[in-house]
Amino acid sequence: MSEDRMIKVEEVESVEAPPKARVADVETAPEKLERKRDYLEGFLAAKPAAVEPSAVGGDLYEAVINALKDIYDPEIPVNIYDLGLIYNVEIDEGHAVITMTLTTPHCPVAESMPAEVELRVGAVPGVGDAEVNLVWDPPWSPQNMSDEARLELGML
Repeated sequence: MSEDRMIKVEEVESVEAPPKARVADVETAPEKLERKRDYLEGFLAAKPAAVEPSAVGGDLYEAVINALKDIYDPEIPVNIYDLGLIYNVEIDEGHAVITMTLTTPHCPVAESMPAEVELRVGAVPGVGDAEVNLVWDPPWSPQNMSDEARLELGML
């Protein structure tokens, strides 16, 4: 065997003991070890701010979104909201304005879909009238779809 690969053994009589931990201020040690106040305590005790019904997250807004989720594209088994056709929902004093698009300008329901959206949203209690703005810019793309829609269509 070569000398550089040899194992060398060294025997010792004793090993020096490691130094012991010291506490500099004996009087402040219990204060340092005391559990700090839970930082979430104040956050969890706070009540959520009241949401205006027509604002995002409000009851009326959510009712309009649910009405939109009841409308399905006739060619694709996914609702128009999860399909990403709804770009914006604004509600002001009972007047709902829906900005939406279609998958393509040549969509067979290009004439009937906006009217159906207007009827369904207008039927939501609390909505006096509904207006639909059909836009083509930005154009719809599959990236607009929700994860649920992608899963339903086998794209996820």
